[in-house]
Amino acid sequence: MTSPGRTRAAGRPTLEQVAAEAGVSRGTVSRVVNGSLEVSTNTLHAVREAIEKLGYVPNQAARNLVTKRTDTVLLVVSEAEERVFGEPFFAGLVRGLGEELARTNLQLSLMLAGSDRQRERVERFARDGRVDGAVLISLHGADPLPGKLVAADIPVVLTGRPLSSESGMPFVDADNLSGAEAATDHLFRIGCRRIATITGPQDMAAGVDRLAGYRAALEFRRGGTGLVAHGDFGRASGERAMRELLERDDTIDGVFAASDLMAAGAMRVLREHGRRVPDDVAVVGFDDSDVARNTDPAMTSVSQPVRRMGNELARLLVTRIEQPDSVPGPVILPTGLVHRDSA
Repeated sequence: MTSPGRTRAAGRPTLEQVAAEAGVSRGTVSRVVNGSLEVSTNTLHAVREAIEKLGYVPNQAARNLVTKRTDTVLLVVSEAEERVFGEPFFAGLVRGLGEELARTNLQLSLMLAGSDRQRERVERFARDGRVDGAVLISLHGADPLPGKLVAADIPVVLTGRPLSSESGMPFVDADNLSGAEAATDHLFRIGCRRIATITGPQDMAAGVDRLAGYRAALEFRRGGTGLVAHGDFGRASGERAMRELLERDDTIDGVFAASDLMAAGAMRVLREHGRRVPDDVAVVGFDDSDVARNTDPAMTSVSQPVRRMGNELARLLVTRIEQPDSVPGPVILPTGLVHRDSA
C-alpha cells in the first residue's frame, strides 16, 4: 500500500522513469543516487522528490558491483575509548562529518586505533575492500597507518596538520598557531606578566603549533621563554600541570591552556590553592566547547570551527573518492578569541 499522495509506477520504477519525472537526464539521476556532490541543490531536490513520488529503490548490490564501491567510509580515531567519548572535540567533528555525508550515500563507520593491535585491525578491515575511504583523527608522531592505507589505494584525509611535511596527504585543521598567539597576547593586554602555558601533546601538530603560538606572543612582547608544563589535552593532565607550575613559580598571574579541558583542570587546582580566577590568575583555554561555557567563572577560550572542520573533511574525502587523481590542498580554518569572565 502506498502512502497518501504517492503514485507508485507499475512494477519496479527505473532510473529512466525517475529522470522523466524530475525532468533531468538519466545520468543526473545516477549521480544523485550514487551520492555525487556535483549536482545543484535544485536538481538534487527535484530528483529526490521524484524518487519519493515513484518509490524508486536502487538495486544496491548491482550498483556496488558496477561502481566497485561499498558506500562506507571509515572514521579512525587514534585515541583510547574514554578520550573519544569524553571530549567535546570528537563529537563536534563527527557531527560535521555526518551532516555533509548525509548529502551522499556514504555511511560512516567508526574504528579506534589507540593501540598497535587496533591499528592492525583497522588496516586489515580497510585492505579487505570494505571501505571507499578513510578520515584519520588524532594521529600521534610518525604513525604508519596513513601510509599503509594509501599504499592499499584507499583515499585518506587527515584531521590536523601531519607532523611530517612530506606526507602530501590532504588535511583539514584550525589555525592553531594564530589562535594560541592571540590567547597569550590577550593575557598580556589585560595586565598579566608572568604567563604560563599548559601544552597539548608534542607528538601532535596541534600541540606543537599552540606552544609555538604562545612562544611567538612572548617573543613579540619580549616576555622571555615563559613557563611551560606539558599535558595531553585531558582535564587530569591540566590539573597535574597546574600543580607543577605553581610549585615552580607561585607568582604566575596568567595561564594559557591548549584545551578547554586542561584549562578547567587548571582552574580547579588554582581554587584549591586559594587563587581567584581572574583576580589573581587569568585563564584562557582553547576549543570554545561547552566546557568553557560551564566553568565558574565562564572561560575565555579560542574558538575553532570543529563542526565546519567535519564538513570540510567530508568534502575532501568525497573529492578523493570520486576523483582519485585529484590532489586537494590543505584546508586551514580561522580561529577567534571568545571573551568571558576567566580572563
